[in-house]
Amino acid sequence: MATATSTTGAKLRKTDRPKQINKMLARISPWWIYAIGLVPAAWYFYLGALNNLGANPIQTFEHLLGEWALRFMIATLLVTPIRDLTRINFYRFRRAFGLMTFYYVLFHFLTYFILDRAMNLPVIFVDIFKRPYIIVGMTAFICLIVLAATSNNWSIRTLGRAWGRLHLLVYLIATLGVIHFFMAVKSWPPRPFIYATIIAVLLGYRLVRLLLDQRRTVPA
Repeated sequence: MATATSTTGAKLRKTDRPKQINKMLARISPWWIYAIGLVPAAWYFYLGALNNLGANPIQTFEHLLGEWALRFMIATLLVTPIRDLTRINFYRFRRAFGLMTFYYVLFHFLTYFILDRAMNLPVIFVDIFKRPYIIVGMTAFICLIVLAATSNNWSIRTLGRAWGRLHLLVYLIATLGVIHFFMAVKSWPPRPFIYATIIAVLLGYRLVRLLLDQRRTVPA
């Protein structure tokens, strides 16, 4: 009897654990994501100012910012499967993760636009038409601008269901981001494959979940 009681108690504690974690997360402000998330950009800028980013500091700075954009994109995509599989809810941080993705892509673009090409528009236009990976990256950036501009409560209320459909662009952006990374690197280092694998798994999870939901809604 005592063993059964202790087993039941252990199960209850295990069941309550996600609730306890969610209560703890509810006390954390999403603004911490912005404060901590901008630290890598500031650190890389500091290293670049000290000429400690290698032989090609501008390109290195540009690539590092792009990688952090992918990391925050992965964090954004992880919110749903974590909630589904563990009942731990990071939903209140998802907007911050998404906006941090936008900020790092913006920094990535500004590094190219200001530091790399010195705001020389004719050179930039030639780059865009000569280098397909820039077209891919610019397409993802434009989509991100749309999502960032509508990542507010007013847009959610105004657009209604259209807001949800519009923000499905995040899946296209994640795919374009990985493609841009592959096309931008001249060799085949393992990092693009790692990002591509993680994003493919996360997008595949959503596809499987969508198919299962459709099967449940189809009458027998």
